[in-house]
Amino acid sequence: MTDGLVLPLARAGIEAIIPHREPFLLVDEIVELVPGEHATGLYHVRDDAWYLRGHFPGRPIMPGVLQVEALAQVGAVCGLSSPGFAGRLALFAGIDDVRFKRIVVPGDTLTLRCQITRLRGPIGKADATASVGDDLACRAALTFALTELDA
Repeated sequence: MTDGLVLPLARAGIEAIIPHREPFLLVDEIVELVPGEHATGLYHVRDDAWYLRGHFPGRPIMPGVLQVEALAQVGAVCGLSSPGFAGRLALFAGIDDVRFKRIVVPGDTLTLRCQITRLRGPIGKADATASVGDDLACRAALTFALTELDA
């Protein structure tokens, strides 16, 4: 249990923290969470994922930008599960040092890790990695802003 949250968090629990919904929710489960510090999530790349129909016919590959988005969503769960930021919206403020190391295909399960390295006021930075098994698929340094939903 983490601050009243029972792990693992399934999609309903994730949706209670962040506003993302199908088809754009790219996290199936949160398996580790220390609010405001770090989180680990899982995303199962399904054969019928909407983005695979055109990327690429005959050789479906999860787009790298969606891998980064999945990482950001895990980071958003981490930041917005902190009591001082609950109910806010996490927005990208920057994406740096992105590297793609492995192709991600249907049947893969991404392990998404996000470590918040700095949080001052509503602006933060995080180091994030996506892996398939022991293979690094993607890494990035994320900068984010936690803003009011109706601002």
